[in-house]
Amino acid sequence: MSRPIILGIVGDSAAGKTTLTKGIAQVLGAENVTVICTDDYHRYDRKQRAEIGITALHPDCNYLDIMQQHLSLLRTGQAILKPVYSHKTGSFEPPVYIKPGKFVIAEGLLGYSTRATRDCYDIKVYLAPPEPLRAKWKVKRDTNKRGYTEEQVLAELKKRQPDSEEFIQPQRQWSDIVVSFYPPTDDLDQTNGHLNVSLVLRPTVPHPDFTQIINSGNGNFESAIRLELDRDMGKPVDVLEVDGHATLQQVNQLEQIICSDMPHLRSICDRESNPELGKISGTTGESLQSYPLALTQLLITYHMLKATQIHP
Repeated sequence: MSRPIILGIVGDSAAGKTTLTKGIAQVLGAENVTVICTDDYHRYDRKQRAEIGITALHPDCNYLDIMQQHLSLLRTGQAILKPVYSHKTGSFEPPVYIKPGKFVIAEGLLGYSTRATRDCYDIKVYLAPPEPLRAKWKVKRDTNKRGYTEEQVLAELKKRQPDSEEFIQPQRQWSDIVVSFYPPTDDLDQTNGHLNVSLVLRPTVPHPDFTQIINSGNGNFESAIRLELDRDMGKPVDVLEVDGHATLQQVNQLEQIICSDMPHLRSICDRESNPELGKISGTTGESLQSYPLALTQLLITYHMLKATQIHP
């Protein structure tokens, strides 16, 4: 019996984990994907956290041992009885029976916090948007969907900052890909559809060869898409940057590089078959198309599908 391929997506609250997951799951096929949130392993509910004076970002506020055990079981294809934490009410709901599909996406705050947990993933992604942008996203989400006032959200962000710096942000070092969406200027009011993306590609996994496009001598291409050598947390990496104003033609060239490595899976590049690829909600709830997001989702999907060839 083949085991599932497991993708980890870690990042601070409102870093974009759910948006990224949605497109990836759609490309892989909802029937093939099991999505779990590692935040369900909180030890205390919202009221208890306030009484104790601990944030959800602190390891002591989470059953990391149970999370680790459950990921290990999923990796071997076994079912789990997963706890459920409601972000809307701040309380726990009855556990649910989860049987892993062909692919498992585990997203949350502390997914890479232990060595044994990190060993459960085939591909590890870390989301690192600029803090001002993440704060804006969190205010928008928590006021619209979780019943908070803007003042309450900003106060919570300030309270959580020390734990974010100590426990969440250091997990960046364990990722294979670091994803950072950012506005093309310092103007945070830029629509989400025009956000740029910076992709830190670590040599821990073999990435598609993007140099053939970057070295093609196409000046128009270079203005919107760049590939550079850099260092991240002291280690050498490739950094691929795609601007929000990149054209569909330019992005398609990058996507075809990804898809050409897996000719039997060209369908993942078919936008008509994958309408959720790169889709986000605008400030007024309208649906926007982000080519940088679509490319990011496709690249991560590529790595999951490549992993199936290594572990058929």
